[in-house]
Amino acid sequence: MAGVAVLCCLPALASALPVSGTGLTARQLESRILGSQRLTFSGYAESDANFGLPALPAFSSVTPLLDGVSRMRVWEAAPDRWRVDTLSDTGENDTYQVGVNTFVWDSGEQLLTGIYGPQTVRLPRAADLQPAALAVRIINEAGTGAKVGTLPPQRVAGQSAAGLEITPAAPQSTIARADIWASPTSGLPLLVEVFDRGTTQPALETRFLQVGFWTPDAGVLTPQHGAGTGFTTTTPDDFSGVLKNLDDALLPGSLAGLARQPSPVPQIGLYGSGLAAFAVLTFGRETGCQLLRDALDAGAARLTYPDGTGAVASAPLVNLVLVRPARSPDTFLLVGLVSKATLEQAAGTLAAKPEAGS
Repeated sequence: MAGVAVLCCLPALASALPVSGTGLTARQLESRILGSQRLTFSGYAESDANFGLPALPAFSSVTPLLDGVSRMRVWEAAPDRWRVDTLSDTGENDTYQVGVNTFVWDSGEQLLTGIYGPQTVRLPRAADLQPAALAVRIINEAGTGAKVGTLPPQRVAGQSAAGLEITPAAPQSTIARADIWASPTSGLPLLVEVFDRGTTQPALETRFLQVGFWTPDAGVLTPQHGAGTGFTTTTPDDFSGVLKNLDDALLPGSLAGLARQPSPVPQIGLYGSGLAAFAVLTFGRETGCQLLRDALDAGAARLTYPDGTGAVASAPLVNLVLVRPARSPDTFLLVGLVSKATLEQAAGTLAAKPEAGS
């Protein structure tokens, strides 16, 4: 019994160990974090999000990631060679990245799906929230104009971690700051906290509870399915769920004062940049009407424009607006890391267009 008690206390003891300063500047730590993409590692991570967006059936796979705890086992050999298992009380979903191809294992369905080809557009997935991936994305999206500073070190996953604070420059961004703690020697991100404006608690926190360097094992990174299980293949377009119902629309060159950026998918308009950006997705009559009904049924506030109707849902970090112009069969979904007022202004412009965003 004494031995069991000692083992149970080890995590608490590790977190209580002293931490030491690193002497790294903010830019030096930032550089090491970006360089950590070359590392091979494995670990166990948990993300905790409190967004509170309405639960839309069309985006049911995303809802658990934005509200609640996601538990993940992570193995990474390279940016395009990794595996992330998402664990739940009812089973697990495993995602394998093998070059440009992706494989997804669903333990409930006992089905392995191979998605062949690069996914230029997809819904968020748990792998996006593991600390190493999220930290690198935040730094890259924050851009050179973001303010960076150091934070006091703390112990994460049994390691002394150096802290980096990133403050976006764009006033439209919903992100007040992002705090990243990483190994001062390897640069591997261990903990990421993202704060909404006007709050003291992070809206999103993801951390490794256990992590270490790892020699890649081909068996771990190779998708497999046993006897009695299924295997199917598809293309990225077919695997996009509701996104395969996107409609073509002629969108304006700017919305709410933010310029339109090049998009890999013509049906999606991207406005703004980095951590102050939003997307405009255009859906045809049937899908769009259903999305609008679902949003209102889930508690989104109704919007009324002189030339259309819509719904708005405001949450920490992410805001969402749906608008259906009176003189168009299309419905526009606007979502991103910008203020609710910015999205409502952009939706009003789309509602006033004579034809489907033309």
